[in-house]
Amino acid sequence: MLERARKDPEFRQAMLKEGIDTLLAGDVETGKAILRDYINAAVGFGLLSEATRIPAKSLMRMFGPKGNPRADNLFQIIKHLQAREGIHLEVARAKQQSRAGKRSAPRLQQAKSIIIPKGGMRSAFPPYKL
Repeated sequence: MLERARKDPEFRQAMLKEGIDTLLAGDVETGKAILRDYINAAVGFGLLSEATRIPAKSLMRMFGPKGNPRADNLFQIIKHLQAREGIHLEVARAKQQSRAGKRSAPRLQQAKSIIIPKGGMRSAFPPYKL
């Protein structure tokens, strides 16, 4: 899997998206594990450390089984990984399946990120600076 990620940009992008989607779904342990595999295959902790100015050992701990990354660090890392892949992930509301002829109370939908190529679709909201 890691070899494929090193060679296939679409697979890497899907890995990054899956890791973030898994975090959004609340499965932090699995999300961190996917992102750890992605980092190892795509950039390495050493280069990520240089880019984010977060020590490599701290990055490894953050994405380890007992790691608990702070939100500011996690978003800084995600921002860098998106830029490196040339994509921008946004959170979008999942489509609700309708039940023909039945009225029901709205249910909470799981959010999913979507891949938007750099320079692609633009948001109505200005981007946030991290």
